[in-house]
Amino acid sequence: MTVYRILVATYTDSLVTLLFDPSVPSLKVASTLKVGHHPSWLTSHPDDPSLVFTGLEQADGRILALRFDAAGRGKVVGSMKSGGADPASLLAVRGTLFVGNYSSGSVVTTPLSTTAPYFSDATSSAVPLSGTGPNKERQEASHPHHVVYVPELGELLVPDLGADKTWRLQREKEKWAVKGHVAYAAGSGPRHVVYHDGLLYTICELTSTLTSHRLSSLPSSASTLLSSTSTLTDPPPELGDRLAAELLYSSSPSATPHLYASNRNDPSPLGDTLSIFSLEKPGAPELVTEVRTGVKHLRGVEIGGEGGRWVVLGGAQGGGVKIYEKVDGGRGLKEIVGLPGVDSPTAFLWLLQSSQNPRLLASGSGAGLGGVLGWFVGRLRDMWSSILKGLRGPKSV
Repeated sequence: MTVYRILVATYTDSLVTLLFDPSVPSLKVASTLKVGHHPSWLTSHPDDPSLVFTGLEQADGRILALRFDAAGRGKVVGSMKSGGADPASLLAVRGTLFVGNYSSGSVVTTPLSTTAPYFSDATSSAVPLSGTGPNKERQEASHPHHVVYVPELGELLVPDLGADKTWRLQREKEKWAVKGHVAYAAGSGPRHVVYHDGLLYTICELTSTLTSHRLSSLPSSASTLLSSTSTLTDPPPELGDRLAAELLYSSSPSATPHLYASNRNDPSPLGDTLSIFSLEKPGAPELVTEVRTGVKHLRGVEIGGEGGRWVVLGGAQGGGVKIYEKVDGGRGLKEIVGLPGVDSPTAFLWLLQSSQNPRLLASGSGAGLGGVLGWFVGRLRDMWSSILKGLRGPKSV
């Protein structure tokens, strides 16, 4: 059985690499890398998954580039200013890195490469956002919380918790600009989004709701609200400190797709819940299961492994990290193993294994001549592919 390496973002000063062996099962710390204040989000380079980016959530936000070897050991290989305060979300796509600065209300883009210096704040550009909501403590200004690129639309979707909007950005004369938005009920606080097959699913943090919209093509900014439902099976009259957080799309060739939504700050001694929604009717997600996880402040969740079989999650305020296996076609989850000693996990990234990544294979200890030759063959193939792409025109965003 494959042994997996999982990178953990945290609200400490370090990133942690975990080793997950499903055959035992076991979960243990493989390495720890100290990088700076609150490295809370992770994204890998689409053309070189051994290259990972994280943001330091601080007033003078910074973005770090990190290189990981086959054992999951990392080192910092690049750094730049985020162009704002508290970069809470990053996304690397071919040719571009997107950064959402939560506290300063801006989206920053910078050209991206697989070779040093990887990026530069001298070539970055910012898109300022503006808006407020009725929640005076949380919605006093624009707070972009997620950046999602949709290739088929040529759009960047940015849920803004402070403005009760998801901004729709498109590229215009080598710059990105706001071209429309999706509006939500006042005080909703949209946090994260998933786009699939013409539908936009949004988890709203402040109201613990899941909405679905059908988007019209830009330049029209019209969107149709199809549904809005609680992320809780039995929502209380007053939510109190309860807050929704993550939203993931789970698919299977032989089963109905699902959405997984995390809920934080449940007063139950059994901990926070992960809600599972069936998409049998895509426009009307149905809450079918609410899984008690035993962790506190369930913020980060990620699906990974062969066929998306496993779900890793963590409690930012207690309970460490746990791994579940999907059961019943993704409709349920079975706890496999946990590691309570991981401090303040906020997000996860499943690192590619050496057999999946020629660069990691060549850089790992004991790679051998075959691994090195395989890496060179892969590089030659990539170079030839790049030449052909150049003849056809650029594909970067």
